[in-house]
Amino acid sequence: MSTTQRFTCLRCQVRSFTRPSRRYHASSRLLSNASTPSIAPKQSIDIKHIRTNPSLYEKSCLERNYKQQSTYPAKIIDLTSQWHEYQHEARALRERNNVIKAELKKPLSTSYAEERANLIGEARELKEKLSGIEAKEAELTNEINTLAASIPNLTSDETPRGSEPTQIGTINPAPSKTPTSPSTSHVQIGTELHLLDFSSASTTSGWGWYYLLNGAALLEQALTQYSISVGLSQGWEIVSPPTMVYSHIASACGFQPRDQSGEQQIYSIAQSTSDSASGKPSHSLVGTAEIPLAAMYASSTIPESSLPLKKIAVSRCYRAEAGARGIDTKGLYRVHEFTKVEMFAWTAADYESALATFNSMLAIQKEILQSLGLHCRILEMPSTDLGASAMRKIDIEAYFPSRKERDEGWGEVTSLSICGDYQSRRLATRVESPKMGGKMAFPWTVNGTALAMPRVIAAILENGWNEKKKEVAVPECLWPWMMGRKVLKKEK
Repeated sequence: MSTTQRFTCLRCQVRSFTRPSRRYHASSRLLSNASTPSIAPKQSIDIKHIRTNPSLYEKSCLERNYKQQSTYPAKIIDLTSQWHEYQHEARALRERNNVIKAELKKPLSTSYAEERANLIGEARELKEKLSGIEAKEAELTNEINTLAASIPNLTSDETPRGSEPTQIGTINPAPSKTPTSPSTSHVQIGTELHLLDFSSASTTSGWGWYYLLNGAALLEQALTQYSISVGLSQGWEIVSPPTMVYSHIASACGFQPRDQSGEQQIYSIAQSTSDSASGKPSHSLVGTAEIPLAAMYASSTIPESSLPLKKIAVSRCYRAEAGARGIDTKGLYRVHEFTKVEMFAWTAADYESALATFNSMLAIQKEILQSLGLHCRILEMPSTDLGASAMRKIDIEAYFPSRKERDEGWGEVTSLSICGDYQSRRLATRVESPKMGGKMAFPWTVNGTALAMPRVIAAILENGWNEKKKEVAVPECLWPWMMGRKVLKKEK
């Protein structure tokens, strides 16, 4: 009996395998978002950790109100099981392929010609079947990676679960007087003193834009220079970043074109038909300098000796989600475009190192707001307020007299987050550690607002307003950049 007779033919062999049913599929929307250009950083999501701790990730998603994503760990486990079944099937077919190759190397003979022709035909069919299996394996791998990348970060132990923040401190005493007349609104004050122009901006750009005039324009520059000077005095390196990035970079940082509710988050730049057809990467406007700063070391390795690596940047920011109705839609509190000074740092890959930098950034925020004389409260933000990338978040809210009927007068002016290795894994940013024998790790990232200008300008106008004198007191720390103005008055 010839060697080939000891094997089942390919057709029968293929029929004998139980095809794994596709119990889960990524949605069309998910798959469309998953298609990234070849130039994108190669992500390294810790899928093994998700598979071995599915309940941990499911719980974290539910605590953040990411209900759809809470099902992804189970789907990843199921898809991985299907992938292993295809692997087993392909292994058996490859073993058969190796036997055929060995048979075809035998010397030619008249009696062997017919059997050889059958083997060649079987090899061709075998190649086709293996190609089909490999395509299905690739599809499964893509679905697994897409689901894993869509799961938000785990939540820190310090984060309150639920929707209510915990107050952990204050800055400056509460004002002795809290007038609530319409004139205390920064919109009224700014219009009366010819500092703000919303009417012209609505004609020029639409709702959510504004002109800063005279002393208010100087105030923006002064706030920018002051906050940068505080950062530079404490060893931060200044950067002037781009404000337009590849869309896949924004996504890797945790900023999607639309959030889990389907509402637009960031502005995407329209592509020409030819660019779209040729597969050129799309661009987005940044909602914060956090995005281009995080990408500075994409697909790069940071020397461990450089950590913590701290950058401070001023940029224009663009937010598409400024359409909340009600009091927030009036004035500077919620706008589409604004200037912001941002701090961003890479630290060693452990919570203690990230926490030390986190605390130093919080100290900078407190120093700036205390110097501005604004009454603020410091909040440990709850799980439902965390974005996809953050594992812990602290907000500082200032008191706005005009918002007394809403949130008791409080409004966010700065934010501070620890993101763990969420961003560095998605941007392929690594750190080489000599202490670990030269092994590569993913640094942790921390980001925070030094100052976001529109809201702080609004707070200064409302809290520094003198109704009798019709003027606004300028905080002393800003005087060096105010061209001699210590108060803001109506200018001709």
